[in-house]
Amino acid sequence: MKDTLKHSGMRNKLAEVLIEKGIEDKNVLNAIRKIPRHLFMDSSFEGHAYQDKAFPIAANQTISQPYTVAFQTELLQVSVNKKILEIGTGSGYQTAVLLALHTKVYSIERQLELFKKTSIFFKKMGYRPKKMIFGDGYKGMPEEAPFDGIIVTAGAPEVPKALLSQLKIGGRLVIPVGIDDQIMTLFVRKSEKEFQKTEYGSFRFVPLLENKN
Repeated sequence: MKDTLKHSGMRNKLAEVLIEKGIEDKNVLNAIRKIPRHLFMDSSFEGHAYQDKAFPIAANQTISQPYTVAFQTELLQVSVNKKILEIGTGSGYQTAVLLALHTKVYSIERQLELFKKTSIFFKKMGYRPKKMIFGDGYKGMPEEAPFDGIIVTAGAPEVPKALLSQLKIGGRLVIPVGIDDQIMTLFVRKSEKEFQKTEYGSFRFVPLLENKN
């Protein structure tokens, strides 16, 4: 598949849909306009790429709804050279949006099939996260901590303490918490032991899995 002017136009329309739904961060919207989402999906589903909906990918996972990607990214409040940990590389679309914002992305994928597929795709496309590993997202990446932001792209039944501990003071953790439906939750680290928690409504994600490797 190629990335054409037609695809660019479809991305612009998608960004307009996200604006109507309340996304305000211009840098996030520009990243959505820039990243060719259709290339992250099987070519037979190209027609679905710029609709605002999630879609199945390999290993019984999904590529997140563009609104969800934009909403979580907006909550992170990223800026250039911020150090971001992503739990759940998946298709790599969220990773690419973060890279388009010129952040330093560290990513963990727990499904070996997806890890291998997305690693190859990133090399082909020239996407360069600082580090991408196959591992347990519940454990985070302590050897690279602390992080300015942590984004979890799967539903967690509870908030992993390891992730909270790997935030910088002032750092932000964006995580969907719950079993069937999840509540999008933001934790801001105020001090060594104090975290400010804010909830942002109901979303639905595939479950965050552990102890695979």
